[in-house]
Amino acid sequence: MKPKTSSGTSAATPATSATPATGQPESRADRKAAEAADVEAEPPLFADTLAGASADKQPSHYSEPLPTSALQVRPPEDEVARRNAEREQAAKVKPIGPRIFQVMLAVFYPVILLVLAVRAVTSPLFLWVEYNRPGFPGDGYGFNTDDRMTYGSYAVDYLSNWAGPRYLGGLVNQDGAKLFKDSEVSHMADVKLVILSSFGAGLLLIILSIIAIMYLRKRSNGGVRRGLFAGSIVTLLIIIGLAVLAVLSWQQFFTEFHRIFFANGTWTFSLEDTLIRLFPGQFWVDAGIVIGALVFLAATVTFILTWPTRKRRGLASQQEPEQAETSAKQADEEPEAADIRQEATESRR
Repeated sequence: MKPKTSSGTSAATPATSATPATGQPESRADRKAAEAADVEAEPPLFADTLAGASADKQPSHYSEPLPTSALQVRPPEDEVARRNAEREQAAKVKPIGPRIFQVMLAVFYPVILLVLAVRAVTSPLFLWVEYNRPGFPGDGYGFNTDDRMTYGSYAVDYLSNWAGPRYLGGLVNQDGAKLFKDSEVSHMADVKLVILSSFGAGLLLIILSIIAIMYLRKRSNGGVRRGLFAGSIVTLLIIIGLAVLAVLSWQQFFTEFHRIFFANGTWTFSLEDTLIRLFPGQFWVDAGIVIGALVFLAATVTFILTWPTRKRRGLASQQEPEQAETSAKQADEEPEAADIRQEATESRR
């Protein structure tokens, strides 16, 4: 029965080749094919982690810049009405800063003019004009015009320099005697203190006035003109009032002036003393007239130049509301921009 055996054997041969028996070794190609099939069937290790990491690296839509239309967010109607009301009120109400500086300029101006006029009188030039003008009284004790000019220049220079009392106390006349008594030197030291203090105060007021002018030129159109105009009026009133008092009783006016600045008994001298011989009563009358005339002239010129004409008032009235509205808009832009930025941030969230 060999044919059957051979046929059975031949029939079983393909099955054995298709499915090898257990324990029979596989070929190398079969093992590689099986490993490749396992890799394709199972998901890779840490696949979820890698997918999450790649997703994190991708840019999110929250980090993208918003379009311009998203920034144009209008605030609520009540907020818009409130800001409009504040803007209108700011345009109507004048700031207090320019008014303060205008008052400062008006108050400082008369003092500055007075100090400058005093400085013009305490100079050798005024001495020369006085001693050489016709009608000036001469010295009955021997000083000629040259002597007066020489000794008087020492006294005037002492008032504006930083020298000590020996500057005058060491002077001698042609006979070798002391030119000024100790009481005269002491009084001149008191006068020097008053003069230098007034000059220092005048310099300080000039600096403050320059600062006020710079501020008003930037913040208030016409503010400098109004401050100087008010200052010129105050100056004219003061000068006119003092002139009336001086004309009514010069001696009383002169005495009260010295009582304000000097102690009693320290400013009275005899006719033979050097100070009286160099600076007689007529000298002080002329000095007062020159000081008053200089201040009056400067104040009058300032009054005319700063008079509020119709053209000046019109320019000021037109430009002041514009400046106030501009400042109000600038102050209102900051909160609006902050609100827009806040609303844009909330829309991103």
